[in-house]
Amino acid sequence: MSKVKLGIIFTLILILVIGIMIWLKPQNTLLNQPQNHQQSKLDLPDQSQYAKSQISEKHSQSFSSASQQDTQINCQIRVDGANRLIVNEQTKDCFEYFITQYGEKTFEQIKTDFLAYIKISYKEPVLSQLSDLWSRYMQYREQLGQLPPPTTSKEDAKYYREILKNIQNLRKKFFSDYEIQGLFGTQNTYDQYTVDRMEILDNKNLSPTEKAEKLKNLFSQLPEDWQENLKQLNQLEDLRKLTAEIKSRNGTAEEIHQMRTNLVGAAATQRLETLDTQRAEWKHRVNQYLTERESIMKSSMSDSAKQSAVNQLRSQQFNNPQEQTRLQTFESVHDQGGKLPFSD
Repeated sequence: MSKVKLGIIFTLILILVIGIMIWLKPQNTLLNQPQNHQQSKLDLPDQSQYAKSQISEKHSQSFSSASQQDTQINCQIRVDGANRLIVNEQTKDCFEYFITQYGEKTFEQIKTDFLAYIKISYKEPVLSQLSDLWSRYMQYREQLGQLPPPTTSKEDAKYYREILKNIQNLRKKFFSDYEIQGLFGTQNTYDQYTVDRMEILDNKNLSPTEKAEKLKNLFSQLPEDWQENLKQLNQLEDLRKLTAEIKSRNGTAEEIHQMRTNLVGAAATQRLETLDTQRAEWKHRVNQYLTERESIMKSSMSDSAKQSAVNQLRSQQFNNPQEQTRLQTFESVHDQGGKLPFSD
């Protein structure tokens, strides 16, 4: 029992450690598609279907925890024309629906409930196949908690590469290649991309421009729907890191231009440079205004005269109401001696 509990706890730790691997996980539109060659033989359009559960909605509530009473049991089990189980991530989602009841139920109760649920819900041969896969999945989760942590630093991409490798090796002990692809294929693709991306960014033998090119090539290998979901966030983060790296060693504007071109293309680079110009102009105007405003506030004028002069200065230099509203933040930070919130 304690080993199984440790499995769950370690899994949660792994999720936090590889946070980037989860935080951006794209919407899963691939779950019902063939995961590999073997599955594509089974999951034909005219044969594949969801296994129809024999359990009533009212009865199904007895298998849910108190916090899940307003939800439906998340078991969308797919079978082929011969009623044989098609293993995909929906199968794993079904297992995890029951496992996440831990805390409200004991693991023994969870195991009992799952086996009772599928016995009522499904017929042979999918029933036996589900039972067997569930047993191996629970053993996998138990041993997941026994994996030793890497000895390298968490700041090193090798740390996460070793975690991923250990998890992949553990999966091979319990599942066939077909089952691994079905249960973990989408997550594994994302994890692999994430670790590869970290290694590129950490590679001290590459210039920022070379890193940008490799990151773009790596990103282009992802499925199109993943690219759509990850493009903005990942590219913004990569641009930020690589730009900071260039600036930290006083790199040239041309180097930044080439890095951006390699990473996001010429059109996007032009838009970024236009934005840079706008930001530089805004920074100049704000700094100039604050300097003149400070001179007014330090003058010998009366308080009412100072306020009038500042209002006039603000209206002259920032006649756009939105700019004036934005300017108030800079005035407040300046008066408190803080760092002005300019965008880099």
